[in-house]
Amino acid sequence: MLIYIIHNLKINTSKKLVFFLGLNCAIIIIKESDIMKKVELHLHLDGSVRKSTVASLLNVKEEDIKNDLSVRDDNVDLKEYLTKFDLPIKVMQTKDNLKKIAYELGQDLEKDDVIYAEVRFAPMFHTKEGLNYDEIVSSVLEGFKMVNIKINLILCMMRGASENDNLKTLNAAYRFLNKGVVALDLAGDENKYKTKDYKNLFDIANKRNIPFTIHAGEADGAKSVLDAVSFGAKRIGHGVRILEDEDALNEIKSKNITLEVCPTSNIQTKVVDKYEKHPIRKLYDKNVLLTISTDNNTVSNITLSKEYEKLKKYFDFTREDFLKFNINAVNAAFISEKEKEEYINILKEDYYEDIRN
Repeated sequence: MLIYIIHNLKINTSKKLVFFLGLNCAIIIIKESDIMKKVELHLHLDGSVRKSTVASLLNVKEEDIKNDLSVRDDNVDLKEYLTKFDLPIKVMQTKDNLKKIAYELGQDLEKDDVIYAEVRFAPMFHTKEGLNYDEIVSSVLEGFKMVNIKINLILCMMRGASENDNLKTLNAAYRFLNKGVVALDLAGDENKYKTKDYKNLFDIANKRNIPFTIHAGEADGAKSVLDAVSFGAKRIGHGVRILEDEDALNEIKSKNITLEVCPTSNIQTKVVDKYEKHPIRKLYDKNVLLTISTDNNTVSNITLSKEYEKLKKYFDFTREDFLKFNINAVNAAFISEKEKEEYINILKEDYYEDIRN
């Protein structure tokens, strides 16, 4: 008998369906978790460029550069992980390329049933061919406007960059605030460049009412998270090392701080040795507000749907748990209360439709 298995066909059921087409042929349709509607809050644009696009823009074969774009299982640490951004950044130096790459990421997110996303990048890395910050940000926003889902931008200041360059990013965020840009971030080598040293920048952000999230508790410990929270961060990128300090854990819980957790990335950067040892279950059981994100689709070779599958496999998270993660994401998103209500309704309708079937 010939058997055709079709994954992820968008049908109105959560069950496996088998259709027999005569005596010698059957079609099996399987609906998997990637049809679940989702929200993505922690995703880097330059870490999520299609390999085929990088190859095309560099005029090389994709096979020849694939190892320069995605990490291998034996990746050493965050420092090595960050080298995978070099080639994408090289091709992200023109308005057309930035627009194209943003558009393609929007397509990829839409295909993965993401209904809302906040994508981040550092404009300072895209000035090598003469673009100014406004041209860079505008080009990315133009690309996102070409897809059918809402995607907002978070602009990254960088650890190790000069204060002047970071101020340029901060000023750009202020100019574009509520015009496609919704927040600031601080990214880069957290272990080498301590969070506490960037207080001045976030003092300015607070004075200008620019919301922000901060990478912390990834390469550095719980103190880094507390420093970020002391600046006024309501969201933390990663933050999983908060479990190293019970008092710090209690503080983020009391202040309703949301962690943007990226499990696969944490394994690859050696924050955690193995997926099954990831602290997400402990954090969840301790009632920490969590969202699930990918960090970098291309660098980590992951999608949000694949991340959900891993979490189901290793930690037995349920459809209801994923609904909770996504509602947490909406509540922590840098959007209006009206938009939050609309997205939560979409998520709940999707959930109840699924369980009815």
